[in-house]
Amino acid sequence: MVLKCIAIDDEPLALKLIAGYVARFPLLQLVQTFEDAITGAEFLKANPVDLLFVDINMPDITGIDLVRSLDVKPMVIFTTAYKNFAYEGFELEAIDYILKPIDFKRFEKAVEKAIEYHRYKTKPTDEQTDESLYVYSEYRMVKIDLNSIEYIESMEDYIKIHVANAKTILTLMPLKKVLEKLPADKFQRIHRSYIVPISKIRSIQNRKVKLTDTELPVSESYLDFVRNWMKSR
Repeated sequence: MVLKCIAIDDEPLALKLIAGYVARFPLLQLVQTFEDAITGAEFLKANPVDLLFVDINMPDITGIDLVRSLDVKPMVIFTTAYKNFAYEGFELEAIDYILKPIDFKRFEKAVEKAIEYHRYKTKPTDEQTDESLYVYSEYRMVKIDLNSIEYIESMEDYIKIHVANAKTILTLMPLKKVLEKLPADKFQRIHRSYIVPISKIRSIQNRKVKLTDTELPVSESYLDFVRNWMKSR
């Protein structure tokens, strides 16, 4: 597996640095670099690649607008000198955002995410396991071990994924969509606002599900699950 990639940045020194970093990864092939965002976008429309390194602030069009214009989007790693990003960038599901000046260790971490995610997405169906969930949070892709999930909570357009011994992860996604990404034999929706891992249910009483450290309500629509769960005990 070799990932074809290009880099777009109006700063020649930044491109030179990225090219040098990419050369240190046997699994990456840098096809071309562009100082002009429009030319780079035109190249991408005719020559799809696996991974794109792109600056956000460029004089002709922004990196965010460039990525949005692509019909076929590669994995994207944004590079920028600014800490604050437009809300629209969140929706582009970037693999990562790297702040300039680009440190190699930080670059390496982003590339490893891209390689791992590519393997996950291209793995044959009969070889896939349901051990991880990928979501986008704080402008980058996050991998979550399914066994670490305590419960998932709906917050209107967002969801909060409560993870054991770690910071709660907030992501822009409806509860219904995340449920579709989870193995049906391991997770159950119990309320319009909650999904729980079945293995972490300690007890159910009076329409309340008791987890390890949390108690959550069960709505009328999901009482069949409660009955079936209690019969299996």
